[in-house]
Amino acid sequence: MPSYAAPTKDMQFILHDVLKITEADIPGYDELERDFTGAILAEAGKISSEVLTPLNVVGDTEGCKLENGVVRTPTGFGAALDQMKEGGWPGLDMPEEFGGQNMPYVLGTAVGEMFSASNQAFTMYQGLTHGAASAILAHGTDAQKNTYLPKMVACDWTGTMNLTEPHCGTDLGLMRTKAEPQDDGSYRITGQKIFISAGEHDLADNIIHLVLAKITGGPEGIKGVSLFIVPKFLVNEDGSLGARNGVACGNIEKKMGIHGNSTCVMNYDGATGYLLGEEHKGMRAMFTMMNEARLGVGMQGLAQAEAAYQNAVIYARERLQGRAVTGAENPDGPADPLIVHPDIRRSLMDQKSFTEGGRAFLLWGSTMIDRAHRGGDADADGLISLLTPVIKGFLTDRGYDMTVQAQQVYGGHGYIEEWGMSQFTRDARIAMIYEGANGVQALDLVGRKLAQDGGKHVMAFFDLVKSWIKDNAGQDADYDRDFLDPLKAASKDLQAAGMFFIQNGMKNPNDALAGSYDFMHMFGHVCLGLMWAQMARASRDALAAGTSDAAFHETKLTTGRYYMARQLPATGLHLARIQSGGTQVMALEADQF
Repeated sequence: MPSYAAPTKDMQFILHDVLKITEADIPGYDELERDFTGAILAEAGKISSEVLTPLNVVGDTEGCKLENGVVRTPTGFGAALDQMKEGGWPGLDMPEEFGGQNMPYVLGTAVGEMFSASNQAFTMYQGLTHGAASAILAHGTDAQKNTYLPKMVACDWTGTMNLTEPHCGTDLGLMRTKAEPQDDGSYRITGQKIFISAGEHDLADNIIHLVLAKITGGPEGIKGVSLFIVPKFLVNEDGSLGARNGVACGNIEKKMGIHGNSTCVMNYDGATGYLLGEEHKGMRAMFTMMNEARLGVGMQGLAQAEAAYQNAVIYARERLQGRAVTGAENPDGPADPLIVHPDIRRSLMDQKSFTEGGRAFLLWGSTMIDRAHRGGDADADGLISLLTPVIKGFLTDRGYDMTVQAQQVYGGHGYIEEWGMSQFTRDARIAMIYEGANGVQALDLVGRKLAQDGGKHVMAFFDLVKSWIKDNAGQDADYDRDFLDPLKAASKDLQAAGMFFIQNGMKNPNDALAGSYDFMHMFGHVCLGLMWAQMARASRDALAAGTSDAAFHETKLTTGRYYMARQLPATGLHLARIQSGGTQVMALEADQF
């Protein structure tokens, strides 16, 4: 069975040596001392390794079962959730007034990576609850907050998001679910939703569904969509549970992965719902949850890559196959371990440089959320809005690729279920699809986010990269050559791609949109390049100061050089594709495919 060890040391390095969180002018960050964050991360890592990891294969093997309208979750999931609740983990970064611990989002992100890496299917139950609670916190009335949030923050009640219908996925303006106003101010919700993660299960006393629907007589299309709170059980005025609502699970999907999470078809038959936010402004309210979910899904891609990588390293060190081309390195054995071979090293370095760079990117993005939400910083909010599709799309695409590479290290054993490597690949695959398929993320990036606020935020990103290069150049020739020069070249590629869109996109939108996917990946590479430049600076400073852990920092520098030399130049390929325009992409007629 695969194992997992939480990368707490790397997280501490990023939080304190790279991001320098205690020095940031973000409310609450001054309390995040190294010993404090270390204790929290260590405890979360222990739960991940000892409680959640052993249940990962159980969830994959048993899956969920629908019995008489109730979904039975895999053996051990209920006890594990009880343990999570006892530790207060579901409410780590939620407000104290509703039972949370009010920790910064960045700490919740670090903890969330561990939980997702150890058991993604299980962690989704509380992750979706967190997202639903955040939407109620942002858009609910005081009465709604007081009714639902204490139970949801504690995870006594869980939450969902209901968007997709059988005939519409991304194009939510086509939805048919209706909301009929009632005299008491509630609404009767009727319709069907599909692909609803954690839509029905036996882990909580109540499930609070957030449902998109159209109020009868409202505007057509997306402008007529509203968001509703639809509990599985109605809640009495004293907070106790009342009658069963008119919502039921009609089926659970048989899926490629995340078998331990119930993906449901939900039927609403005149169910009682309560408007969340304003009429016909449902997408605004839902996007509070969607944006959080997209960052969480980016984290899932990274987390599965990390777990798969850890196991690939163990196998590569232990499996004896062939001899090193430069001479036997295990002369007393029948063969050398796999890890002596250059192509295995290439694969492992791809994985290691991605996971460590991606982790820094994700945690950096989380600090922007804290800066925006805790400090009211509109610029930080604009920048993370720009980067959200990059975090979601790039980290999940590359994260999936890394799980495949880890599986490949095992050879034939990677394809055999008993070794457990296929689960990482199967579980990672959904992250490229849900919460907005990655092609949609790329369209959102190029079609909306680049021009947002007059292009202010993308220009701020370029200025940030330029400032880092300028402020750190000329101090160390090796650092300039290995890190700053590649970062500068990649940033110029990204700017050239943006200029191509500006010059050609208005005349022929296909020229821009045909290159959107490449642009998303190019942007992701530049972000990881920036992260590696910052991590390298921190490690060089630590070595210069005489750190007691020179091996860690030397390894960090070597890994960073690999990314800058072997991965970051991919921006040139992406630029060439973008500048070829949309002509070749759109050349065939539909009936020629």
